[in-house]
Amino acid sequence: MKEILREIGTISRSIATIDEKEFKALNLSKSQNLYLVRIFEYPGIIQEKLAEVLSVERSTTAKSVKKLVEHGLVEKRKEEDNKKEFKLYCTEKGKEIYEILKKDEEYLIEITTQGLSEKEKEELLFLLIKMRKNTRTLWEKVIKKGELREWK
Repeated sequence: MKEILREIGTISRSIATIDEKEFKALNLSKSQNLYLVRIFEYPGIIQEKLAEVLSVERSTTAKSVKKLVEHGLVEKRKEEDNKKEFKLYCTEKGKEIYEILKKDEEYLIEITTQGLSEKEKEELLFLLIKMRKNTRTLWEKVIKKGELREWK
């Protein structure tokens, strides 16, 4: 059923377009809100792990993190336990913006699940998690291992 992915894609693009327009005032662009939220939720996360959590390429993560650092929303720190990698933390300014992003997420959940019962929301979440896990396997194969899919 091709409609499933098309509907998910439409929802995702709609939210991303709205966010991009509204978050310009916060100096956030191109899904940087997603990075900031995850850095807040996982203080001390390293870029490689952040890329995995968001299922994006490391180079994309590096560009977004660089912009967040330039805008004073995130700071990189070398820790004593590992001098080779930087750990990421929200600055005070980043924490303030996180609170706005959290409210936005709550609002979007309310809007997108309007008319669904609690049972329907639970079922939807269960099915989406299942789909994410299936997609994750393909993502790891193509992005992390560099293998290409066989077209049939």
